[in-house]
Order: sequence, then structure tokens, then C-alpha cells
Amino acid sequence: MTETNIPWYKTKPKYHESIIQWFLFICAAVSVFVTLGIIFILGKESLLFFREVSIIEFLTSTKWQPLIEEFGVLPLLNSTLTTSFIAMAVAAPLGLFVAIYLSEYASERVRNILKPILEILAGIPTVVYGYFALTFMTPLLRLIFGQNTVDIYNTASAGLVMGILILPLVTSITEDALKAVPYSLREASYGLGATKLEASLTVVVPAAFSGIAAAFILGLSRAIGETMIVALAAGAGPNFTFNPFEAAETLTGYIVRISGGDISYNTVDYNSIFALGLLLFFITLTLNIISRKLVKRFQEVYD
Repeated sequence: MTETNIPWYKTKPKYHESIIQWFLFICAAVSVFVTLGIIFILGKESLLFFREVSIIEFLTSTKWQPLIEEFGVLPLLNSTLTTSFIAMAVAAPLGLFVAIYLSEYASERVRNILKPILEILAGIPTVVYGYFALTFMTPLLRLIFGQNTVDIYNTASAGLVMGILILPLVTSITEDALKAVPYSLREASYGLGATKLEASLTVVVPAAFSGIAAAFILGLSRAIGETMIVALAAGAGPNFTFNPFEAAETLTGYIVRISGGDISYNTVDYNSIFALGLLLFFITLTLNIISRKLVKRFQEVYD
């Protein structure tokens, strides 16, 4: 076989291509090592905490009072999940409907206007959202439901504003999933007499279910890890309550308060933030695994 007849996939890569391949490999390896380093630090410091505190007490107790050595994570976890689910109650339906409008209804001119607006929402610093929740959303809730019902600091206002924060993320991923559905499916539904709304809700959305579910789970992960909004608007004291109008400190809010305070290094109080960080890591890891499973399970393959 002459050199001119050698298949392209058997030829040696050029020198500059080898450099690019190694560069990309190094970038991937760095991300892996950074993740492993985070896990190592969290695990190492958390081990110091769990030497002093029972992991069973940590996961099952409803009292988080470090001054009397009560380290039950349920109050912080409950308020974190409360704010996150409120955020998803806002971002999931709005994100889905906005994505359907952008994908199925909006003209190119309207899309060019709305997309930058969503990108602006994504680019606003979260501390601004936090003060927006405290100075606008909370007074609005107190005006609607009464000042005696809604505390100045509450998880409802934090959750609602967090929903606005993650709305661009949910919308963007959902729109990509909807656009990935072949247009032939839409044409088939139109041929059977379906309207555009019927085709969107009964054909396009079910066909893009895997991507939509992944968008919702990623949005939930983003909400669980949000810090500044809950630190400013949700409250600064652990409170095991299911009332969203009461103040309650979240996992990230507690981490911010303790890490920026006067707690001595290598004490049980200080090491508790690493235990909470490890718990957050496992929560987001679990959500990402579920997201990948859903994508793999329900993903549609089209020719």
C-alpha cells in the first residue's frame, strides 16, 4: 500500500495536533484533580468533626445549637430544601413555558430580544438578588399576607428570588432540549390536525422529556448551593419549621456566617462547616447522578 493510499485514520497525527491533544488532556486531568482535591479536603476536615459528633446524631437530630454541643443538621437541611423547592416551583413552570415560547412561537426578532434579557438575569450578582429579596420581595409578601404572618427574614422571599435566579438556566437547557426534537414530529402532528399548542404539549415536550428533567434537576442543584440570597434574606438562626414565612438558616447561610465569624480554627464549630460542605457535595452529586440516569433512560434517538 503506497503512502497516498494509507487511510487517514492510520496516519500519524501532525505535531501541532499532538500538542492540542495533550493540552486538552491536561485540562481534563486538572478538573479531575481539582474535584479529588475538594473531596479530600472535605473528607479530611469532616473526619475531625465526626470524631467529636456522632454521625447518627448529625443526621437525625432536630437541634443545631453548637454552644451546647447539639449538632443535628435537620433544621439547616429542612430550610435548604424549603427554599430550593420554592425556587423550583417558580423556575420550573416559568422556564418550561418560556422555553416553549422561544422554541415554538417566538419570531427571530422576538427571540433576539428575550434571550439577552435572560442572559442579563443570569449575570446579575447574587448579592444583588439577596438585597432585592430583602427590600422588595419581603415587603411585598408582608403586604399581601400581613406583617404578623411574614417575618422580616423568611425562606419564602429567598426561595422566590432564587427561582428568578435559576430561571435563565432552566430556560436555556429546556429550550435546547426542545429544539433537538426533529421538526418532522411536529409536521406529523400537524398533519393529524393538531394545533401548535397541542403539538408542543403532547409531542415536543414528551419527546424532550430527558433534557427537560435534566434542566430541572440542574436548576435544583443550583438552588441548593446558592449562598448569598439565603444568607441575606432567609435568616441567621437554625429553625426547624415548615412555615416558609418564618426565618430559618440554610446550610450555605450557616457556612457563610461561621466562616466569616470569630470561631477559632480547628474547633468543633469550625469543622462543622466542612461536614455541611460534604453533605452539600453528596446532595448535588446525587442529583447529578439522577440527572444522568434520567437522560440515559428517557433519551430519544432520532435518525
